[in-house]
Amino acid sequence: MKRSEINALVRDATGVLKDAAWALPPEPRWDVTDFGLGDVRRYGLVLVNLAEEPEYCEKIMVAWRGMETPTHYHKAKKEDIVCRAGVLRIRLEGEGSRLNGQPVGAGEYDLAAGNRITLVPGVPHAFWPLSESCVIGEISTANDDEGDNFFANANVGRYPQIDEDEEPRVRLVSDR
Repeated sequence: MKRSEINALVRDATGVLKDAAWALPPEPRWDVTDFGLGDVRRYGLVLVNLAEEPEYCEKIMVAWRGMETPTHYHKAKKEDIVCRAGVLRIRLEGEGSRLNGQPVGAGEYDLAAGNRITLVPGVPHAFWPLSESCVIGEISTANDDEGDNFFANANVGRYPQIDEDEEPRVRLVSDR
């Protein structure tokens, strides 16, 4: 993934967040991924870590129509995915989740702004926007992006390899 693509996505995500009246904290912790698949407009996500505490985590994410977060699950993390703006489709491949507090099983569910789904550990899930853009919230137990993301596609990687074709606009979580 080229740094220029990352910079453009951060710029565009900043605009989407501003349009949705989301104010970011000072020096937000950005994360942009193509999941190692080399096509960020097909498999990609822009994330901002808002809180990273030992007991919990909060993220705000931005995706555009056509961008999918590939099927994955977490062994330890329990999370709420909240559609904050736009419309989000989520596919579940397991039992034990709750949509707006009501039990749901495997299937596809559309979340309008304000709707949330609670995912328990072990439930494979994928999601993508149905709207032009989508602001997605995540509130979860402690976050371990390197050790608690298990993808159905063995070719998926959590962080992209970056081709430094221009100066970074922001520092990413994965930048060393």
